[in-house]
Amino acid sequence: MFQAAKQSKLQQDGNDDVFFVDNGNTSYRLSLYDQPPLYDVTVEEFETSALDRLRILAEIESSAARNRSWDETKQVTITQCGKYLPLNSNSASGIDVQAERKKDQLGHFVLRLAFCRSEELRRRFMKAETTLFKIRFESDDSNERRAFLNSKDFNWISVSKDEKDEYKGQLQHFISAKVDLDTAFNNEAFYKVKWTTIPNLVEKRKVFLKGGYAYVPAREQASIIYAAFEERLEAALLATSRAIPLVDEDMRLNPILDNLAQGFIAGVPSDWVASAETTGENITADMVDSLAKQHFPLCMRVLHQSLRKDHHLKHFGRLHYGLFLKVLGLSIDEAIAFWRKSFAGGSGSDKFDKEYRYNIRHSFGLEGRRMNYPAKNCLQLHSAHEAGCPYRQLESSPENLQSALLSSYSAQGLTINDLPEIMAQVKKRSYHVACTRVFEITHARSVKKGEGLGDGESVTHPNQYAARSIELEKESKEMEVDFV
Repeated sequence: MFQAAKQSKLQQDGNDDVFFVDNGNTSYRLSLYDQPPLYDVTVEEFETSALDRLRILAEIESSAARNRSWDETKQVTITQCGKYLPLNSNSASGIDVQAERKKDQLGHFVLRLAFCRSEELRRRFMKAETTLFKIRFESDDSNERRAFLNSKDFNWISVSKDEKDEYKGQLQHFISAKVDLDTAFNNEAFYKVKWTTIPNLVEKRKVFLKGGYAYVPAREQASIIYAAFEERLEAALLATSRAIPLVDEDMRLNPILDNLAQGFIAGVPSDWVASAETTGENITADMVDSLAKQHFPLCMRVLHQSLRKDHHLKHFGRLHYGLFLKVLGLSIDEAIAFWRKSFAGGSGSDKFDKEYRYNIRHSFGLEGRRMNYPAKNCLQLHSAHEAGCPYRQLESSPENLQSALLSSYSAQGLTINDLPEIMAQVKKRSYHVACTRVFEITHARSVKKGEGLGDGESVTHPNQYAARSIELEKESKEMEVDFV
């Protein structure tokens, strides 16, 4: 609940690009996020802190969609946090832990603003955030975790020795003891909480119920804490949803918040950013056919196949595919050669120069506004009405989608037996998970199921898919040379 918004604490500080937000409690690595952060923050920091956190939450959702075990989910999340949202303990040396915690706090509260706007978004955000809290709780330094718990009121009541003895017969059933049950019972502490706050333990019959209270053994204490985190976050999200009109008045924030919400709906963490080392070398027009067969994601394969078949693509098809090839490493001269050759079946040289050459140069930033346009990411392709994500656009025609998958990837190992798993993700509208699973299947020699593009990362950009595929092929060839 970005309470700063609710309480009108989000203030412009004499600068169009700077906000003042109060510095929240950063004494501990763990946080219930019950106090909004308050410190100077630029619009760019406002957005990037949320995007980095969104990467983590989207990967947590992806783990659930891919039925990863708890240990696998935990490992993937810890790895992704190390990349994008590190959060070290107080004992860490040489690290600015306060800066890490400020970013963690800011990202959480910004995402509250973005995801408080509908019941579906609140539910998904709450589930992902609770999972992240659990992972951090389990991996936290024991001394710091104890200090954090002592600093909070979780509304539990310690059961006295007399009360414990009164219900000894019932409470003993919840003691794990291989040898001396009486000793184990005497050493086990119990806590009383309202039974409605821990329905998971009640459902699993892991607590004793009496007078509206659940008697919880100390070893199940974490369940109380997780329930408290979820309950407080739910209340905070509802409060934020009522206060959101205050934030809607600021036109600079609305596009950012809308983009974050759309990214979470699509299950896409964030933008993948191309680097100069994307492929390691420039590609030529003559290489595109071979690269398409081996390395392109389905969205770009479909466009390439249509281009080869019809010698033509509609405007948005040319735009999306052209930008993809540009980022992949196709230079302006090679791009003109590629498109001229591709249109040869239906366009003469004069017609090509008149209708297409300018737009190709424009996409490279050489004409018009001279902007070097980036390639479209998965989120943008999901929302495209034309030449977009085939997993989404063919969702209502599963037979056509399955046919496209088999015709595109059967040579790389995808079989009809793989289709039910992929289509299950499409049905859930987890399109990026379906695409990631195709990548794993077609690169089974290099990646295992659940590893995605590496370290459990999911596909978020067509160029990310292609670049990683090319990289794996190079690594495989280098290993073959070393072996020889």
